[in-house]
Amino acid sequence: MFEKAIKNYLEEKGYNKINLKAVLFDMDGVLFDSMKNHAKAWNKAMSIYGMNLSEEEAFMHEGRTGASTINIVCTRERGYNASEEEIKKIYQTKSEIFNSLPKAEPMPGAYTLLRNIKDSGLQPVLVTGSGQLSLLDNLNHHFPGIFQKEFMVTAFDVKYGKPNPEPYLMGLKKAGIEANEAIVVENAPLGVKAGVAAGIFTIAVNTGPLPDSALLDEGANLLFGSMLELSEKWDSVKNEMCR
Repeated sequence: MFEKAIKNYLEEKGYNKINLKAVLFDMDGVLFDSMKNHAKAWNKAMSIYGMNLSEEEAFMHEGRTGASTINIVCTRERGYNASEEEIKKIYQTKSEIFNSLPKAEPMPGAYTLLRNIKDSGLQPVLVTGSGQLSLLDNLNHHFPGIFQKEFMVTAFDVKYGKPNPEPYLMGLKKAGIEANEAIVVENAPLGVKAGVAAGIFTIAVNTGPLPDSALLDEGANLLFGSMLELSEKWDSVKNEMCR
C-alpha cells in the first residue's frame, strides 16, 4: 500500500525519490485532541451573534484563519462580510469559550511518533494556524525536546492560511529543504489541500467526525485512522520512502 502511494506521488511530481529530511506537522487534531473544543467554541460563539455554524462544519473550516471562517459564515447568514470590529468581537468570544473548556490532551501515539522521528535524525516542523503566545511552552511541556522555535510556522509567519499552500511552503523554507525532502501530517481537509498544493507528500490522519473521503478527495497520499496507527506503522512508511 505504501509503495504504490509513494510511486504514484513520484510519478505525478516527476521526482526520482523522496529524500526525507523533515516531517511537517499540523497541531490541532494531530498533536492535540483539541478540534472538538474548537468546534464547540465556534458553534457557541456564532450562535451568540445570531449565526449558525455547526460543530461538523467547523471541522471543515479547520485551518482557515479566524477572519476567513467568520466571513464565510457571515456572508452566508447575513449577506455581507463582517467588519474588522465584528471579527475581533466574534473571535474574542470564540477564544474565551475555547479557553473555558477542559484542556485538550495530546493525541495518543503523537509523542512516540515525534520521538521516533527526532531520534532518527529527521527534523520535526510545526505548521499551525494558531497564534497563541504560549504555543512553544505548551509544546515543550507535552513534547519535551521535540520542537524548536526556528522550525515553527504560526499565524504570525504567513499572510494566507490553509488551504493556501503558503504555510507549508514557509515550513519548507524554515527547514531549508525542497518539497520532495519532506512529508506533511494533517487531519483537516483544508490542511491536506494546502500540503498537496505545496507539492509535499501528504499523510492524512482522520481524528475527527468527517468521512475518509473528505480527506482523500483533497488529495491525501496516505490515510490513517489515528495518530496511534501512524505511529505504529511509521517505520514501515519511512523505510519505504527511504529505499
